[in-house]
Amino acid sequence: MKAVLFQLLQALLLVVLAPLAAGFVATCKARLQNRRGAGLLQPWRNLRKLFGKEVVLAAHASWIFRVAPYVVFTATVMAASVVPALLVSTPLSLTADVIALVALLALARFFLALAGMDIGTAFGGMGASREMTFSALAEPAMLMSVFVLSLGAHSTNLTTMISHTLDTPLVLQPSIAFALVAMLMIALAENGRIPVDNPTTHLELTMVHEAMILEYSGRHLALMEWAAMIKLLLFATLILDLFFPWGMATDAGLMAMLLALLCWLLKLAVLLLLLAVCETSLAKLRLFEVPEFLSTAFVLAFLGLLIHYMLEVSL
Repeated sequence: MKAVLFQLLQALLLVVLAPLAAGFVATCKARLQNRRGAGLLQPWRNLRKLFGKEVVLAAHASWIFRVAPYVVFTATVMAASVVPALLVSTPLSLTADVIALVALLALARFFLALAGMDIGTAFGGMGASREMTFSALAEPAMLMSVFVLSLGAHSTNLTTMISHTLDTPLVLQPSIAFALVAMLMIALAENGRIPVDNPTTHLELTMVHEAMILEYSGRHLALMEWAAMIKLLLFATLILDLFFPWGMATDAGLMAMLLALLCWLLKLAVLLLLLAVCETSLAKLRLFEVPEFLSTAFVLAFLGLLIHYMLEVSL
């Protein structure tokens, strides 16, 4: 019963802290750019304001446009519940598979692209086309990166891979390093962060994610924005789980969970700070260079796979 409670708390933690994580990145970027910034709680203020506003629908909006925000938000929350943040083994460990995680994220992306095309605006169709093009390159690279880790654990289950990493002596593995770099590049692309996309821009020539939600307002826009924040925290937690799982709790004891929470928050703060530094120091890529960026991530992950077979298996 205690494990079930902690499973629910883990999922709730990712949902509740997602706006704070987005606010932390924005605050760090403001400090790095010698600005004051809006504060950690500004994303929560924005969501509260949007939930209080009236929904305005386009004249030709179909049921897809109305349902898409709820499907995107629900699928993202379900994906977040699959990723263990604090406790390694949970009652839903059997469902914590990378294939299921990618499928849930693909479902959210599919309805997001449908919503962008539903009204028939030029921006929505353009953003949907770009999103699906980039996802066709990002998803194979993400799976290839995870497969490098799954070779040692002989499973694509997140709990099994985390347990294998915790039980393995800490040694330098080049294949893991290649997989980590590839996963970081994919995380930037999947969340629409610089250098792939700018989450704060509304320039018609560079928009990807924002172009698909331009016609949303009120609670529909709030759900879309909240789902994007949850996805950012989800990918950050996934990277920490797969490559830096030390500090996670192996039992559902109270002290172990508190220590795991503290370790997770510290590691998360470091990773989000690195994201802020990356977005401050890098410029956005040109649109036609994004496929090259994602192809590079796939090549790095594939090199990690080859290195695992050529060097590490023989050892």
